[in-house]
Formats: sequence, structure tokens, C-alpha cells
Amino acid sequence: MKGMLSPSLMCADPLNLQADIETLDALGVSYIHLDFMDNKFVPNLTLDTTIVRAVKSILKNMKRDIHIMAFEPEQYFDRMDIGQGDIVSVHYEACENLHEVIDNIRQRGASPFIAISPDTKPEVLNDYLTEVDGVVVMTVYPGFAGAPLVDGSFEKLSAVRKLLNSVDPALILEVDGHVSWDLCARMRACGADIFVAGSSSIYGKGLKLEESVPKMTAMIQ
Repeated sequence: MKGMLSPSLMCADPLNLQADIETLDALGVSYIHLDFMDNKFVPNLTLDTTIVRAVKSILKNMKRDIHIMAFEPEQYFDRMDIGQGDIVSVHYEACENLHEVIDNIRQRGASPFIAISPDTKPEVLNDYLTEVDGVVVMTVYPGFAGAPLVDGSFEKLSAVRKLLNSVDPALILEVDGHVSWDLCARMRACGADIFVAGSSSIYGKGLKLEESVPKMTAMIQ
């Protein structure tokens, strides 16, 4: 599987979100990463459900990669219009009955992913890997853009990739957090497939998406 970009809309210019989405779509990007936070599971609020839903109507080729950092995530599914083609990541740490949440996502036609925070051990995934399409490994503590990489992240990525391969090599590994120019190739070598790109790479100061997106795409192949 080729490496795929999932640019984080949280890092885009808030006054030009639609223009950025249309540019990314025209550049052949696979996914648009949409962070939703409830100010409870993580101490922040970002894109609300109205924006997450509205994005769906303007996409031509890209798919939504929805990362829900919230307790009881299923309460937001209808408001986001979760459906066919979406990746929907929910946190292991935020769900009382993760099996039911995964099944809810699957029944809506979307691809369920489990996200795990830096302090969560890969072994917790064992009971769920036959039910999901992928795993998101957070390499920063969730809640804010621009955070530093957590120590041990490369080892964790490799461990999760090994775990996924033992169940099904087609399972997708997504990396979210400080996916920078100098680290993305190493993350790829650890087995990552989808790269959440933001302020440390394609949205860096002074960069145009038309230049930064092809550059990073070439680095993760």
C-alpha cells in the first residue's frame, strides 16, 4: 500500500477552509482529516459537527477522515452524517462499549478505526482488530496542534504494525502527531500508511499547498 496523506483541517487557514479543501482535492490527496473534540476527553474544542458535515458536500475525490476525540462518540454520528467512504476513528480510552461503537460505524457504511493515545499500550487492541479497518497511533498527546513527538513513538508504531500484520496485513496504520518533514520517512519505515499532515509539514509557514503536498507525498511512498 502506498503512503497516503490526510491533511488536518485544524491547521488550515480558518478564513479559507473551503479554498484549502478544494486545493487539496485537486492535488489528488486521499483524505481530509477532521478533528472533533468535546472539551472533556481533551481540553479543547475544534471543528464542530456542522463543519464536519458540511465538508462532505464539497468533496469530489477526497474522503473524510474523522477523528472523534470525545466521550460517547456515537452521539455525534448523525450530526456528522457518517456514511459510506468515511474513516471514523474513536478513542479506546473514551468508549465504555467499544464493540458497540465499532459496529455502529460499520452499519453506517463507514470504516471504523481505533485511536490510541500515547500512554495506551498496543496490547489493548487485541480484542478489536478483527472488527476494524485500521488503527490511529497518536504520537502526541491529543488536543492541540504543533505538540512535540512523544518519546517511544517509533517503537510503538512498529509494535502496532506487527500486531496488525499478525491479524491482517491489509489493516491500515495511521499516524497522527508531529508528522514533520524530518520524521515522516521514518514513520513510513515503521509501517505507517496514512499520515496526518499539519503545521509541522504541509501547513508550515510560508508554504503553498501546491508545493508542500507533492513534496510530502513523494516522501511517504
